[in-house]
Amino acid sequence: MEYHQDRFDDASLLIFKKDKLIAIFPACKEGSIIYSHKGLTYGGLVVGEKLKFQLILKCLRCVLEYYDEQGFQTLEIKMIPGIYYNYPSDELSYLMKVLDAELFRRDMLSVVKQNTHVRYSKDRRDGLKRARKAGLTIKSDDEFDTFWNEILIPNLKNKHNTEPVHSLEEIKLLKERFPENIVQFNVYEKQKLVAGTTIFITEQVAHSQYISADATKNQTGSLDLLHDFLLQEVFKEKPYFDFGISNENNGLQVNSGLQYWKEGFGARAVTQDFYRLPVSNFKKLDDVLI
Repeated sequence: MEYHQDRFDDASLLIFKKDKLIAIFPACKEGSIIYSHKGLTYGGLVVGEKLKFQLILKCLRCVLEYYDEQGFQTLEIKMIPGIYYNYPSDELSYLMKVLDAELFRRDMLSVVKQNTHVRYSKDRRDGLKRARKAGLTIKSDDEFDTFWNEILIPNLKNKHNTEPVHSLEEIKLLKERFPENIVQFNVYEKQKLVAGTTIFITEQVAHSQYISADATKNQTGSLDLLHDFLLQEVFKEKPYFDFGISNENNGLQVNSGLQYWKEGFGARAVTQDFYRLPVSNFKKLDDVLI
């Protein structure tokens, strides 16, 4: 989180049992509210596979009690979608109910479960034919400048009047620090860059963090060719491929065109929940174990 520490007032916690670190709680603060985390895709308790329910409950109670003692009132958590778990780990979701947490937002990821032999839609198959006929090529690149400056930034500005979550400098820094976890794939028509995607890689999931193309994408099928290559070749052994969300308006609406395109590859819905609760509710955890 260091690369964007200037944007957030850190309130993260390390939880120890005696002298051993057993959990991490990434968080930032604004006024009386703790967020886990505004600068991350997901938050909540980060624990090792050996930590069991009883200790996870105690960790969460300690976190909430600490924030309560520090004068904070509210905690908001972005839950980790289940596909990103290395092992079953829904303890926190269960405890949200016990704590009377409010489910105030739910986003919908579009996810392909690999090795399920899903047949592409006719539109995606037609896009692949156009791309192959056009002679498009795909390359894995170590530099992000051209994609960011010529494709991604202009598209986001023109369509949504916004910018990428990561600046060019930030994505370069992340690539430098996590070279095996961030990869750029670009599509070329001869020598011209026409499309690309920035992939974030975890143990269970390959995730298209950014997907963008020039104005010829529908005619050439550039993004169809690119994601077919990623699904069938590069990440065919990954359990899941995550196209990300198509939500707008804080999760209440779905971009139907974008959703249709993703579903054409066999992607289906996985949800990500957002909870809000008073930190003073920590005492409700005292009666869970019997």
